Amino acid sequence: MLSSQRDESDDQYLLVAKLDNARNVSTILKAIHFKDTATVFASSMGLKVTVEDAKCVQANAFIQESIFYEYSIGEDQLAFKINLTVLLECLTIFGSSLSASGNTSLKMCYAGYGCPLILMLEEDGVLTDCSIKTLEPDEVLDFDFCNTNVLNKIIMKSECLKEVFNELDSTSSVLQILLSPDQPFLQFSTFGDSGSMHSSFPKDSEMVESFQCSQTQTNRYKLDLLKPSVKALALSSRISIRTDNRGFLSLQYMIRIEDGQICFVEYYCAPDEEAHPSDDL
Repeated sequence: MLSSQRDESDDQYLLVAKLDNARNVSTILKAIHFKDTATVFASSMGLKVTVEDAKCVQANAFIQESIFYEYSIGEDQLAFKINLTVLLECLTIFGSSLSASGNTSLKMCYAGYGCPLILMLEEDGVLTDCSIKTLEPDEVLDFDFCNTNVLNKIIMKSECLKEVFNELDSTSSVLQILLSPDQPFLQFSTFGDSGSMHSSFPKDSEMVESFQCSQTQTNRYKLDLLKPSVKALALSSRISIRTDNRGFLSLQYMIRIEDGQICFVEYYCAPDEEAHPSDDL
C-alpha cells in the first residue's frame, strides 16, 4: 500500500490527494464520462470535475475532501483541463472489477499550471506511475441556477426513475417533464413513432420524499442530452429534481460509495427551445 506518511517530495506539488480505493473516484467519474475532456477544479472542499456538451448540458462530479485520507492544496483554487478517457484508463489500470485481492490505492499529485497530473497506483505490491498531460481550462458554462429562482423541487428514491428511463421511447427526440402542485404532480412524457407515453407519480407516493412545487411547469429537454445522466442514475439512491423560472433543469444524484461515504453528481440541462409543449397536450 502507498505510504500513509507525508513524503517530503510532496512539497513540490500544489495538490496532493491520497485514498485507499481508486475505484471510489473512478466510479463517480464514469457517471459523467460522456465526453473525452473534463475540467478539474480543486479547492479546500475537494474536487469538482465538469463535463459539458453543446453548451446545453453540464455534468459536475463532486468528490469531497473527506473521501481522501490525505488531502492538501497550496492555493485557494486550482483548475486544469484533462482527457477524462485517459484518466479513467489510468485509474482502472489494474482492472475495474471487484478484486478479491484488495483495493488499488491512489496518490494524485499536481504541481501547477502547465504540469501533468501524476497518478501513483498500487495493488498487491505492484506500483504504477501515470503522467497525464493537462491543458489550460476552458471557461465553463454558468447556468446561474440559484435557489431563489427555483420554482419546483422534488426529492425521490432513484429506484422508480430507473424504471422510467429504462422504458423511455427511444424514437422520441424529447423528454417532457411536468411538475405541478396539482395532479398529475410529476409526469414524464415521450412522443415517439408509436404515440405518446406518460409516467406519473403522485406527491404522496412512497417513492417521493419531498415535494415542493409552487407552480405548474411543463418543459421539454432533448433526450440525447439527458441520456448520459442515466449513468449517474444507475449508481444513485436518491435524486433531486429542480426547475427554475427559465425552465432549466437540475438533476442531483446522491451516490453512496463503497466505504459508506456520499458523493454527488449533478446535471444541468437547458430546455429545448424548439419544442412547443402545448402541441401534444
